[in-house]
Amino acid sequence: MTQYVFVSGGVVSSLGKGIAAASMAALLESRGLRVTLLKLDPYINVDPGTMSPFQHGEVFVTEDGAETDLDLGHYERFVRTRMRKSNNFTTGQIYDSVIRKERRGEYLGRTVQVIPHITNEIQAFIERGTVLSSGDHAQVAIVEIGGTVGDIESLPFLEAARQMSLRLGRGNCCFVHLTLVPFIASAGELKTKPTQHSVQKLREIGIQADILLCRADRPVPEEERAKISLFSNVPLSAVISVWDVESIYQIPRMLFEQGVDRCLTDLLRIDAPQADLSVWDRLVAAHQAPRGEVRIAMVGKYVDLTESYKSLSEALSHAGMHTECRVRIDYIDSETITDATVGALSAYAAVLVPGGFGKRGVEGKIRAIRYVREQGIPFLGICLGLQLAVIEYARHCCDLPGANSTEFEPDTQHPVVGLLSEWRDREGQLERRSSDSDLGGTMRLGAQRCPVRPHTRAWEIYGSSVNERHRHRYEVNNHYREKLESAGLVISAATPQEQLAEIVELPDAIHPWFVAVQFHPEFTSTPRDGHPLFSAYLRAAMRQRPPGAHHG
Repeated sequence: MTQYVFVSGGVVSSLGKGIAAASMAALLESRGLRVTLLKLDPYINVDPGTMSPFQHGEVFVTEDGAETDLDLGHYERFVRTRMRKSNNFTTGQIYDSVIRKERRGEYLGRTVQVIPHITNEIQAFIERGTVLSSGDHAQVAIVEIGGTVGDIESLPFLEAARQMSLRLGRGNCCFVHLTLVPFIASAGELKTKPTQHSVQKLREIGIQADILLCRADRPVPEEERAKISLFSNVPLSAVISVWDVESIYQIPRMLFEQGVDRCLTDLLRIDAPQADLSVWDRLVAAHQAPRGEVRIAMVGKYVDLTESYKSLSEALSHAGMHTECRVRIDYIDSETITDATVGALSAYAAVLVPGGFGKRGVEGKIRAIRYVREQGIPFLGICLGLQLAVIEYARHCCDLPGANSTEFEPDTQHPVVGLLSEWRDREGQLERRSSDSDLGGTMRLGAQRCPVRPHTRAWEIYGSSVNERHRHRYEVNNHYREKLESAGLVISAATPQEQLAEIVELPDAIHPWFVAVQFHPEFTSTPRDGHPLFSAYLRAAMRQRPPGAHHG
């Protein structure tokens, strides 16, 4: 039977519940246990797929094509278990499921209520999420409950966790509560009262925390920890100090040295070998002692909230660990890039254009792509970055003025990018077809494998095939493929059936390193393994000629 660790948060959000949950999972996995993680999101949206990145940060995509909370990205970076659709669910999904059952008559005419129907459904979703892709059940499931204690939205999830603990027994469930211990500069001391109140609020709904993770900007001294222990009814050995560190990959070692994995295995009555953290120690050492440094410009449109590019920045960090260099990322708002300002990109060793949706900032990205192509600066485009690289090349190298995507200009004369359902070939002419659908569930999502063309840079990086995750609607229009390729653009990977462009690149004779991909490789990068595409990109950046050098 799977055993459960429920992780809740108090006082304020953004304390790092996802990192804490993932770090505890890494500790248990290092003891040889089969571990999985679940994220319970209290919002009513069915999933974060249609939410603005400014509202919710990055949308993470699983192998099976689920659009999920960004914390699932943290989970996959800390443990070997691959997340699936069942590892993340929302209040919206729960209510949708219950209402559908009621409409089908499954409740036999009973009054449908939050207790027991909603809480029972939550428990069923949690238990379903413990099944791994292999078909086995996880030995331990770490269940992160979104929001903070006291939020109306989170109450059904907390109540469901309380009921599971009662039903399964305390030896099969335990509770970890993450809370804030703020430092008040004017008083010159850490304050424990917010933590005391948060734990009290948790007890009011019937949950006693077994472990407290006390977040602060500095280590919490034993005197304050003892005070928290006394007023929170938590043993001193289970009051854990979690302070700010340079790298999130230092957290497993921090928790290990305070005995968190031992606390968890004791609470769950698990006999497991000692944790081996040597892999995390090596990664942290590589991160802290690089041999070189590169500055990369990430030209995006959600730069005011860097969480929008969380997996991407982490993937670059992972590649830095594996290429022994420190990566400095400057986030540049594409709306600020004009003909007069684009030259500032010459100061960077490489430029990256990430994914995104909508017209805002697109022309600035295209200017940036043209500049780095003409100046020979290493370039990586991801998703929208590939589409804009194709548009830029069509405009300036294929004699297709005004080439565009139908996403930005529906009536463009040269739709080099468009919806698959939007075009068909009739007697050599492109004819528009209507495409009326809502935004949810209309994208190409999840992992898809395709062959790679030999004797290309993509082949050097990936080998004979590539299997990466997608999240997009628009595709490079195959009607323009011949014109693009005759002008020098190489389509080095394409889908087997529709021959849709997956990777485009420029040969060495035109540019030293210019690669764009339609998928999201950042979703499969992990600190332990890195990612071949990002590592190749950083090696190209480290070989970059002096700023402003012209490569033809």
